[in-house]
Amino acid sequence: MSSNTSRGFDIKDPSLAADGRRRIDWAAREMPVLRQIRETFADTQPLAGMRMTVCAHITTETANLALALQAGGADAVLCASNPLSTQDDVAAALVYRLGLVGYRDVTADDPKVKAAALAVSTGVPF
Repeated sequence: MSSNTSRGFDIKDPSLAADGRRRIDWAAREMPVLRQIRETFADTQPLAGMRMTVCAHITTETANLALALQAGGADAVLCASNPLSTQDDVAAALVYRLGLVGYRDVTADDPKVKAAALAVSTGVPF
């Protein structure tokens, strides 16, 4: 597990991480422009020292966006904008396989979703 996860995270099932990683890798192969940006960012580090927060549907596509931000040097954190559309395997892979902090729980009630969004925006785990 990455040291990034020491800030806290909320995912449904860590055992889904391997499947999520396979799906993220597949999506990366189907997104050549974002892959090219990620490679350029890895070389140039234009986001070094920046904290980037992504509050979006957690899918293979947004996972690749977050990985591009991370490759660019950003301290990337994700929060599900809609826990019902979040892909559980992708969320698990982001935390356990790829070292990104993620907040989501498909059974979350409104107060928990709001707490996760606040945690991401302030950098303070809930």
